[in-house]
Amino acid sequence: MERIAILGVAHLHVDAYIANLRASSAEVVGVYDWDAERGSAWAAAHAVPHYADPQMLLAEGIDGVIICSETAHHRELVELAASAGAAVLCEKPLGVGFEDSRAIVQACSEAGVRLMTAFPIRFDRSVTRIRDMIRRGDMGAVHAFTGTNQSVMPMRERSWFADQRLAGGGAMMDHIVHLADVYSWILGAPPHEVYAVNNRIVHNQAVTVETSGLAVLSYPNGVFATIDCSWNRPLNYPSWGGMAFSVVADAGTLEADVFRQQLTQFGGTRDLSWVPFGLDTNQLMIDEFLAAIREDREPLVTGLDGLAATRVALAALESAATGHPVALTADRILAPVLPGPTAPLSSELLNI
Repeated sequence: MERIAILGVAHLHVDAYIANLRASSAEVVGVYDWDAERGSAWAAAHAVPHYADPQMLLAEGIDGVIICSETAHHRELVELAASAGAAVLCEKPLGVGFEDSRAIVQACSEAGVRLMTAFPIRFDRSVTRIRDMIRRGDMGAVHAFTGTNQSVMPMRERSWFADQRLAGGGAMMDHIVHLADVYSWILGAPPHEVYAVNNRIVHNQAVTVETSGLAVLSYPNGVFATIDCSWNRPLNYPSWGGMAFSVVADAGTLEADVFRQQLTQFGGTRDLSWVPFGLDTNQLMIDEFLAAIREDREPLVTGLDGLAATRVALAALESAATGHPVALTADRILAPVLPGPTAPLSSELLNI
């Protein structure tokens, strides 16, 4: 049985992860949050021991750590976990900037611990089926992707997502990374250029970060992809968000709507809600994290995957600010796996 610690409860996914961990028979040793009041309240609500000091929690013989703090606190918590020899599952994006994101990967590599990025969409069966079909050549040559990752303003769930200091940006930092990772995973290569535009037309009086954005990713083989990453749903929308994308290829098109399997609920805790009944990709992701610990191997989604996707989001913000495309060196954005559990990454590999 793996002994797991939770560091940070700011991210809304932590409420699901605790149930996923228990379903996998992992032992949740304790939880820490820099906001002691928030951490203790969450701990009480979920019957988890609360620790006021993260080092005291990590000293309890922890096998793995799940980081669900605000993005700005990821680096310090990952470094603490790595120094304690615990495997890490870190929420996305890895950091609020490139230096923090790179430091997270470097810290785990130098400590010889496994680092996994929280990309549950990788485990959706429609996404894996599309990847398999494209890799087999069933659809011929791929020409383009178009995708949407839209949601309500996060003020309803967790307001810190709209805080530049804590999140690193707004809708673009929140929503680009998932599709950027999926596209690169399907194609087997990262983009070499990013162009993006954004605005704050929606909710312009409520926040100071971008609330709508469109990114265009260009790949070395001529494929291009779009990501609509907007917070454009009304606050009373039945679901917090959704993600869909399509592929255009020689033989036709493929389309996936990842959150389509859902019931419609009227009344109860909310006037109108969509209740998912399909595959729990969070559970599959947590199962993979625990299996990687148990089998002492790299997880299917690595820290380098997270670094690559975060770099795309940061490039999109840069492009939107300057009005120019941002070039990314493909062979320095994404590596297939870490060199090994004890081998540190080279400075050249990390010098994106």
